[in-house]
Amino acid sequence: MEKVAIITGASRGIGREIAKTLARKGIKVVANFNKSEDNAIELKEELKKENIDIEIFKADVSKREDVKKLVQFTIEKFKKIDILINNAGIAEYNLFTEETDEDWKRVINTNLYSAFAMSQEVSKEMIRKKKGCIINISSAWGIVGASLEVLYSVSKAGMDGLTKALAKELGPSNIRVNSIAPGIIDTKINNNLKKEDIENLKEEIPLERIGNVKDIAKCVEWLVEDDYTTGQIISINGGWIIT
Repeated sequence: MEKVAIITGASRGIGREIAKTLARKGIKVVANFNKSEDNAIELKEELKKENIDIEIFKADVSKREDVKKLVQFTIEKFKKIDILINNAGIAEYNLFTEETDEDWKRVINTNLYSAFAMSQEVSKEMIRKKKGCIINISSAWGIVGASLEVLYSVSKAGMDGLTKALAKELGPSNIRVNSIAPGIIDTKINNNLKKEDIENLKEEIPLERIGNVKDIAKCVEWLVEDDYTTGQIISINGGWIIT
C-alpha cells in the first residue's frame, strides 16, 4: 500500500525538494503552504508534467485549528498518515536586546509550536496504526547557537529536544522520530548573506561548498525507508560543525 506524507512549508526551498523527492518515490504527498500559494500551485503543476499528482493545502501550522484541518483533510483523503515532515519555519535576524515578545511568539509558534501541534495531531493516528515516521527539519544553530539569531536558535534547539523525547515515548508504538540539522543551505532563508560571506563560509567547510536542498531531501528519503533509526539529530553541513 502506498505511503502518505504531510510536508509543512512545502512550497519553497527544502520543503519543496522533499515533496518532489517523496512524490517521485510513489509516496502520496500533501504539500502544505501558508502564504506562497503561487509556488505551491507551481509545484503541483511541475509534478503533474511527470504524471505525478500531489495535494496542496493552505494552513497556518502555527495555529491549532489549521493543524487539525490539515490532518483531517489528509485522513479523509487517504485514510492514513505514514510520514510527517515538520519543515515550516522562519528566520529572525536581530540583536537579542531588540527582540520583542511579538518576535518571540512569531518565531517560536511558527518553528517550534507547529512541530509540536502537528506531531501531536498526527501521532494520534500513527499510534492507532502502530507505525509512523516523523522528521523534524531543525538547524545547525539549534546545536551550537548563532549570534543575532537567538530566537531561531532557541526554536530549533527546542525541535531537537522534542525529537529526542518523542522518540522515546512513541518508540513502543513503532513510530520513529528524527531531526535533520542542516548547515548553510542554498535557499532564500540565507538571502541575508552576501556573496563574500558565502565564499568565506566555504573556506570553513571541509567539503568546501555550502549545501543544497537535494542534500537534505536525500537524508529524508533514507529516514523514510529506514526502520531502526530514531531519536537522532543528523547534522548535514559538510563537516562545518562536528559534535
